[in-house]
Amino acid sequence: MSAWIWVAVAPLGAIGALGRFLLDGIVSARASGGFPVGTLVVNATGSLLLGLLAGLAVTGNALLLVGTATIGSYTTFSTWMLESQRLTEDADVLGAFVNIAASLAIGVGAAALGHAIGASG
Repeated sequence: MSAWIWVAVAPLGAIGALGRFLLDGIVSARASGGFPVGTLVVNATGSLLLGLLAGLAVTGNALLLVGTATIGSYTTFSTWMLESQRLTEDADVLGAFVNIAASLAIGVGAAALGHAIGASG
């Protein structure tokens, strides 16, 4: 792996993290209640984008920079798990189950859709 790849990961990761922060904030401000809709939207859109990259057969350094550095820092598994755990702490077991199940279903569906779109072009 070349030095320029290492150098490019930091700003691309920052862009992805800032994108997550902004979109989550916008969605969460518009949503009511304690359900983590912002994280769900972020992870669904990230799954769509990663599926699109796979459908377009992006490989090598481009996949590393766009898929891992940018989209990888945009999506957030750990926040999804923490929010699910917090829902159970708040005695909202149904909400935690819905968060986990909906995130999985929507994420897999979004990745499949992205892949189909990428593969058709």
